[in-house]
Amino acid sequence: MNRKRGTSRTARILICLWALAAAGALTAGAAPEASMAFTVSMDRPGTHYFHVELRCLGLRGESQDFKLPAWTPGYYLIMDYARNILDFRAVDGAGKPLAWEKTAKNAWRVRTGGSASVVVSYDVYAFARSVAESSLDDRQAFISPTGVFMHVAGRLHEPVTVAVKPASGWGRVATGLDPVEGRPNTYAAPDFDILYDSPILVGNLEILPFEVRGVPHAFAGAELGAFDREKFVSDLKRMVESAVSLFGEIPYNRYAFLSIGPGRGGLEHLNSAALTFSAAGLADPAGYKNVLSFISHEYFHNFNVKRIRPAALGPFDYDRENYTNMLWVSEGLTVYYEDIVLNRAGLLGRDEVLERFRSSIARFENSPGRLFQSATQSSFDTWIRFFNPGGNAANTTISYYDKGAALGLLLDLKIRNETGNRKSLDDVMRALYREFYKEKKRGFTDAEFREVCERAAGVPLAEIFEYAATTKAVDYRKYFACAGLEVDDRPRELPGAYLGAAAPPDQDGRFAVADVEGDSPASRAGLSVQDEILAVDGVRLRARGGLGEALDRRKPGDRVKILISRRGETREVEAVLGTKTERPFRLTPSAAPGPLQAAILKDWLRE
Repeated sequence: MNRKRGTSRTARILICLWALAAAGALTAGAAPEASMAFTVSMDRPGTHYFHVELRCLGLRGESQDFKLPAWTPGYYLIMDYARNILDFRAVDGAGKPLAWEKTAKNAWRVRTGGSASVVVSYDVYAFARSVAESSLDDRQAFISPTGVFMHVAGRLHEPVTVAVKPASGWGRVATGLDPVEGRPNTYAAPDFDILYDSPILVGNLEILPFEVRGVPHAFAGAELGAFDREKFVSDLKRMVESAVSLFGEIPYNRYAFLSIGPGRGGLEHLNSAALTFSAAGLADPAGYKNVLSFISHEYFHNFNVKRIRPAALGPFDYDRENYTNMLWVSEGLTVYYEDIVLNRAGLLGRDEVLERFRSSIARFENSPGRLFQSATQSSFDTWIRFFNPGGNAANTTISYYDKGAALGLLLDLKIRNETGNRKSLDDVMRALYREFYKEKKRGFTDAEFREVCERAAGVPLAEIFEYAATTKAVDYRKYFACAGLEVDDRPRELPGAYLGAAAPPDQDGRFAVADVEGDSPASRAGLSVQDEILAVDGVRLRARGGLGEALDRRKPGDRVKILISRRGETREVEAVLGTKTERPFRLTPSAAPGPLQAAILKDWLRE
C-alpha cells in the first residue's frame, strides 16, 4: 500500500512515528535520563565509515574499559567487530585528551584520572552485506548495533540514547527503538541489551505502516520495487495478528520490518527484524508465499527466542560464545510455527503446509549427517559448524532448523493425541511465555522445557526427547497417524545419473567442488572439495548449465572422465556414474480416519 499523507489520524501518527524528519515523535512516555549518549554520523557514505561519539556521565575511578561486542545475539558466530574500529580517541569533560591502550581485541582502556565525564570517538568501517553486520553506502545505512556502539565495562544496564545524523539528502530512519520526545532523530533504550537488539536503517526509505491492536508496525526499505503494496501490508497484518493471538498480547511498543537489500537471511530482534531477500520475489505468486514464510519466521522469533528462551541466551556474555543444546527449540520450533501461523491467518492452505513439512523432513532424512549428529549436538556446535562448515559438513552434520521443526511437529501431534485434542504445542508455548518470560523473568533450562511439555501432554515424552539427543531413527508414521495421515517413506530411485558432487559456479564462472557425498561415485573417483572442474569428457563446463548439464545425457553405469585443477595442477579422474535413492515422505489422508484423528487434523491445520 502506498503511503498516503493526511488521510487519517492513525496514518498521521504512524508516519510521524517512523519518519526521520518528524520532530516531537510520539512516545509511550518520557525516556529515562541517559548517562550514556551516542551520536552517529555518516557525512561521506561513499567511504563506508560511520563516525561515532559516546558521551559518558557519572564515571568513577582512574580508568574505564570501553568494549565492543564480539558477536550479535541470534547470529551464533564470533564476528570480531573490533577489526572495523579506527581512530579511537578519548577526552575528558573539558576536552583534554586522555591516554588509552588496548587490553584485548575488543577492549580500550582509557586513563580517565577520576574524571566523571568522558567522551570517546571512533570510526567504524561498514561495508558488509549481512543482517549481522553494518553497511554504509550511497544508497542507505544499516546499523547493526553490536558492531557500532561500545559500552563501558560493567555498565550494560545504563540507559542510553542514540542521535542519528543522516547523510545529506537522506530523509528517514526506521528502527524499533523508542524516539525521544522533543529531540528529532534521537532514540532511547533503557539499557545496552535493548540497544544491541535494535538495528537502525537510514536512507530514502519507503515506509509501509499498519497497526495491530493499536500498536504501530511498519515495513521499511529502499528501492523496494514493483509489487502489490496493499495486499502485502494486509497479509503482514494478518500474519502478525495470527502470531499474537497465540500468546494473547503484544510485548513491544512498536515493531519494524527492516528490508536491507538482496540476500538470503534474516535476524530477529525484540522490536524488529532485519531481512535480506529479493524484492522481485514479491511479484511472483510462489516467491511471494516463500517471502511471507520467511518473514513469519523472523517475526515469530520475537516470542520464541527473544522472550521464550533457553537460559544460556541471556543475559548475554558479549565477549565469547554462549552455548546451548536448545537451538532445535529456538530455531526449529520457529520453523514449525512459521507456516502454522500463515495457515491460521488464511495465507497458506493445509496441503501447502503439509508439503512444506514433507520437504523439510525429506531434506533432513535424506542427509547423511543424520547418522552422525543429534539435534542437541548441532545446537551446541553451531558456533564452529553452522556458519563456517568444513568440506565434510554435509556428511557429518545436520541442521537443527530441519530436525527441530520435525520434533516440534511430533510434540504437537503427541500432545493433541494424548489429551484428546484438548491441548497442543500452543499450550507449551503459552506456558513458557507466562512462567519464564513474564513471571520468573529468565530463560528455561533443558529440564524445565521438557517438564512443561510433559505437563501439557500428561504423559512422559521420553521417545521424542531421545530423538532430540540421539541419532535414533524417527517413527514418523506413528506420529502422523495421530492426525489421520499416512506416510510413504519407501526409498525411490531418482531419475538420471548420479555423481555425488556439487560444484556451483562462483562469481568468476569457475566450478569449484563444494561438497562430495560419502561413498558416492565422486568420492570413489577421488574428487575432493576445492577441486576445480574444468571439463567432462573433453567438453568444458558452461556457466549456464554447469555440471548438471554435463551429466544430463549420461546414464547410471556410464564412465565419465573429469578434468580438474587441484592446487594449480591439472589432472583427470574417471567416475562410474550411479543412481541416487531417496525417501520422499509423501503424506496422504487415511481412507477412514477415526473421530479423534479427524478432529486433530481439522484443528491442527485449516483447509
